[in-house]
Amino acid sequence: MSAFTNAMRQLELAATIAPLDPATLERLRHPQRIVDVQFPVKMDNGSTKFFHGYRVQWNNDRGPYKGGLRFHAQVEMDEVKALAFWMTIKCAVVGIPFGGGKGGVTVNPKELSKGELERLMRAFTRSIADVIGPDKDIPAPDVNTNPPLMDILADEYGKIIGHAEPAVVTGKSIAHGGSEGRGTATGQGGYYVFDVYREKSGFDPESGSIVVQGFGNAGQVIAKLFHHHGYRVIAVSDSQGGIHDERGLDIPALIKHKESTGRVSGFFGAREINQEELLTLPCGVLVPSALENQLTGEIAPRVQAQMILELANGPTTPEADAYFAKHGTIVIPDVLANAGGVATSFLEWQQNKTGEHWSEKEVFARMEPLIREAAKAVIHTAEKYGATQREAAFVLAIERIAEVARS
Repeated sequence: MSAFTNAMRQLELAATIAPLDPATLERLRHPQRIVDVQFPVKMDNGSTKFFHGYRVQWNNDRGPYKGGLRFHAQVEMDEVKALAFWMTIKCAVVGIPFGGGKGGVTVNPKELSKGELERLMRAFTRSIADVIGPDKDIPAPDVNTNPPLMDILADEYGKIIGHAEPAVVTGKSIAHGGSEGRGTATGQGGYYVFDVYREKSGFDPESGSIVVQGFGNAGQVIAKLFHHHGYRVIAVSDSQGGIHDERGLDIPALIKHKESTGRVSGFFGAREINQEELLTLPCGVLVPSALENQLTGEIAPRVQAQMILELANGPTTPEADAYFAKHGTIVIPDVLANAGGVATSFLEWQQNKTGEHWSEKEVFARMEPLIREAAKAVIHTAEKYGATQREAAFVLAIERIAEVARS
């Protein structure tokens, strides 16, 4: 299933829900710029290897392009275009003055040394330097990229333009202008969104059980938050497998286990399960926080969650969406549920622009109302048009983009 095809189907569906501006819809069907580069990197053995990189700038009606850079063996143009489009929608949903972009390099970073990874990031930065900038396009970390790599991007960009410019990229380390709280922002934002829907739906913490697919940064953070607030996290998985304990997993202990062993499998007292079993367990909330297209039309009839909170980008296909809508499963869409990361990136950008550095408490005090108000606006739009939560999020975003385009 093509991620980009899914994204465009979501756009077209939104156009049937509400009277949206035709000119804005047409602009959102096309990227404003596609950057496709191949660049050389010197390897540790002295050889030179070429890598393929992308940067898609979808729309900047609301402000500079914004979106992550991922290093993954399966990165390709179709995926990057979809993610750039979704970032455009996400930034508008959360109400921040950014457009949408996305980028990446086709590479398995586990096959590279630390030095090779640094040289890869510097070479990629040089290849896209003329199309990025603090008021033009602001990258960020994504799959298999991290604050140290963002520090390298900022350093290389500063060398190219002749002066330090930390606002060119977000998700940096604290020492290099990063924001407090950025590492936990996606999971924290997801919990804020869930909490608004909990209040609206009357979801009961006492009886609610949680399943988390993907135990990377975002998955770990939100599992820890659910556990802290008294929910039973009954199953989690990573790329190597999953575990289940109906009594509830000890999430802090599981995080330590994952850190020491590199996997969730083998955790004391839990039974081993595969990804399909995990996705179809009876639960209150299913949190997909891995990769795209995990919930398909084929698996949807067996999903037993009351609510799906999409921390991953694009985990649900249109066919599965249609099934969930018909059968009353609440799907809180990725463009809202995982917007905590980009909201905090916006706050990092603001700090870099003004030369300030805020405490984590202040960052979350600014991020929380952004996220909660976005969730309330999506719920209101869904009620107004009789739409699903995803349809409502897209309608809200397109309306906001059209407002700016008309002004």
